[in-house]
Amino acid sequence: MGAVSAAAITFLGAAYFARRVVVPTTTRREDLSITQVFEGEDGSLRIELPATPLTRAPGRYSFWFGNGKGHACIGAVVDEDTNDGTVTRLVERVDAGDLHAARAGIWSGYAFSKAEQLGLPFEEVKIKVDNGVAPAWKFVPTTGGPAASTWAIHAHGMGGKRAGALRGVPVASSLGLTSLVVSFRNDGDAPPSNDSRYSLGQNEWLDLEAAIQFALDHGAKRLVLFGWSLGGSMALRAANLSAHSDRIIGLVLVAPVLDWAETLTSNGRASGLPEAVARVGLKMLGAKAGRWVTGLEQPLDLLTLDWLARSRDLNTPTLILHGIEDKSTPVTASERFAELRPDLVQLVRFEVPGHSLEWNADPDKWESSVTRFLKSLPAD
Repeated sequence: MGAVSAAAITFLGAAYFARRVVVPTTTRREDLSITQVFEGEDGSLRIELPATPLTRAPGRYSFWFGNGKGHACIGAVVDEDTNDGTVTRLVERVDAGDLHAARAGIWSGYAFSKAEQLGLPFEEVKIKVDNGVAPAWKFVPTTGGPAASTWAIHAHGMGGKRAGALRGVPVASSLGLTSLVVSFRNDGDAPPSNDSRYSLGQNEWLDLEAAIQFALDHGAKRLVLFGWSLGGSMALRAANLSAHSDRIIGLVLVAPVLDWAETLTSNGRASGLPEAVARVGLKMLGAKAGRWVTGLEQPLDLLTLDWLARSRDLNTPTLILHGIEDKSTPVTASERFAELRPDLVQLVRFEVPGHSLEWNADPDKWESSVTRFLKSLPAD
């Protein structure tokens, strides 16, 4: 009886794990409390929060509140009370909602919630994808020159929206690149897939391929793919499988997931899930019989998404920007990838806690690294 119960518990835990990986989340719990919002002596708006590694980190961040309807850009730390365990930061702007009325929110790396906040010329465009059209922002470069026919396509991460990829646009624009900031299946903006499930880049890259086709149809000659987290997995897959892979001259990957099996298992361990249960969950994701649990239209082939095992398949110059304290997607995979392919992969490390917050903590280092990399790519 005990063995049966243990097996049942393992199965249920694995099923929960597998579904959690692929079922898109529409809401997040606002788990960061607000101590107070007030005006400083200089008239600036300030917010006091519990002091954590994230809220104490240097740089600019997003604070979402009001069930995701409110957004503020949070700037520098101006005070810290070690006795009360709080930190006070500048509020650079409030884009939506009443921050004074908020009691809690979500800390994130977006910094920009709308395209117009970049102060760059842009237009809304529609890209034909499976099941309909996906909205995108097209940014016209502020300078011309030889790079004018090079386009940068920016793909956000899992559970996010295209605004999360806006951080990469200013540096691309300053170098004369046209930028296309895209949405993709199951992100709430683009049409959902037939099964309404994430496939960890296995199928999402097809929407990136549609964006590539759009860019080529509208004058692009060369392409650089910017991928954030899951977007990095998509960019690698596109560079490998795209019908236009010869036009892709570079990849800029921000905290990319290079080995989904290890990343998911590591995340499971961090949340207290026994590794054996996580491994069973991974088998469910890859098995046809697991479809009734996961809802996936087709099983996931995690081996094809393992870029450490497939490092020899990389043919495109690649820059990786990764925080050394990223517990969600550990930097060790990026370090290994760079060791395996020193001929094509450059890795720049950042001292910042959290995931995909490299730009936020040190935008100067981030943009100078990207600038050097892009300038090193062939002009034609």
